[in-house]
Amino acid sequence: MTQDAYTKAGVSQADADASVAALVACLTAIETGKPSRVWPLPGHYASVLRIGENQGIAFGTDGVGTKMVVAEELGRFETIGIDLVAMNVNDLICVGAEPIALLDFILCREATPEICGQIGEGLRAGAEQAGVEIPGGEIAQVGDVVHGWELGGSAIGLVALDQIVAGDRIEPGDVLIGMPSSGLHSNGYTLARKVLADVPWEDDRLGRPLGDVVLEPTTVYVRAVLELLASDADVRGLAHITGDGLNNLSRLSDSVGYELSDPLAVPPIFGLISELGGISDSEMHEVFNMGLGFVCVVSADDADAAVELLTSHHPGTRVIGAVTDQAGEVNRV
Repeated sequence: MTQDAYTKAGVSQADADASVAALVACLTAIETGKPSRVWPLPGHYASVLRIGENQGIAFGTDGVGTKMVVAEELGRFETIGIDLVAMNVNDLICVGAEPIALLDFILCREATPEICGQIGEGLRAGAEQAGVEIPGGEIAQVGDVVHGWELGGSAIGLVALDQIVAGDRIEPGDVLIGMPSSGLHSNGYTLARKVLADVPWEDDRLGRPLGDVVLEPTTVYVRAVLELLASDADVRGLAHITGDGLNNLSRLSDSVGYELSDPLAVPPIFGLISELGGISDSEMHEVFNMGLGFVCVVSADDADAAVELLTSHHPGTRVIGAVTDQAGEVNRV
């Protein structure tokens, strides 16, 4: 595979960005006949609505993507619910919100109690890790639309308006703290599956069966980040590293740059994908998290205390770089 391996695998980030822009152009023109409650956070990980003088409610929605195809091929659905919870709540905490609830949405050709029960196991486990409730959801049997299973959901959280972490206070010299990912998480699976198509799920060259590696659940960072926000640390930005890789950092503030001088260790699964697919290092970092699941931007004075706190939740956490004055630039050195 060449430079645009992800596009050739069937996913174009450029088309996705253009599609979002087309939607937003329509949605921002909505007239409700009353003042808008939307708190201005364009391009951020979650949306916030003002519901009181200093009270906001944060919303986010996401799915598990084509990781669900792997679960189907292996006939193992007991952890995919963790991924759904993680993908949603990890976005909510990026604005400083405390996630409180999630609703799941299952699309399938024909619902079966066995599979739905396994999905429920993961949803429960993920909810307990994140400290959220799942008060309801929806199962839609739409055989004319899908031929397998699809899992999505929406989460809500609470945040004081004067405590929103928007990224607007980030400045050169601030420190980037990275928390490790558990592996692929729930992004880039269209490319990963294409590259790994001829490798048996039982292949153990990575030290355990490949099927176990690619179904490893997405890490939930909620409790660690909420504890950091409740500490004395000056938290200036929070980034969930998902699709688009390191470029997610630019969603925090494009008036500064970000330099990764000491990246976290890259899990072996990424090396295998790069090798078998002939994918360049630069594209790998644009598609996958490459071992970096979440980034906290804090003032330099608070770096040591923040690392100690976060490490107690996620071993391997450490300073990985700093904020620069190179506006809009995300660099690895």
